[in-house]
Amino acid sequence: MDVLVLNADLGPLHRVSFRHAVRMLVRRVAEVHESHPGRLVGTYPAPRVVRLVNYVVTRWRHSRGPGWSRAGVLARDGRRCGYCGRPASTVDHVLPRSRGGVNSWSNTVAACGPCNQRKGDRTPAEARMPLRLTPASPTWSALAR
Repeated sequence: MDVLVLNADLGPLHRVSFRHAVRMLVRRVAEVHESHPGRLVGTYPAPRVVRLVNYVVTRWRHSRGPGWSRAGVLARDGRRCGYCGRPASTVDHVLPRSRGGVNSWSNTVAACGPCNQRKGDRTPAEARMPLRLTPASPTWSALAR
């Protein structure tokens, strides 16, 4: 269970593990902004969202979008397969790496195991598997949701 970390101005920063969020509360680096109703961790409400006590300058976040990551692709696509819509557990390259495809936001989609196997090292057109979405680079706020 991940916890969203907000800056002191309520702008989203990133997600951390539940355990890390509790450590932030104990160290008084953050406060609970939103919690799970009725659940406690010691004396603290179980956090869903924490807010930093002091503002952290993050100019680098506004200059470019987030870097590519497997977890980011799964989050961007809602953990749904880009081909069939079932729950996804892996990432597929639209232009396969064996043909020069790279790890980039515009070349990867979330995929379920069967669709990833079926597509193999072909393009979606060659495999007759149209994409349900157009892969694009997400914004920081879209990934934080």
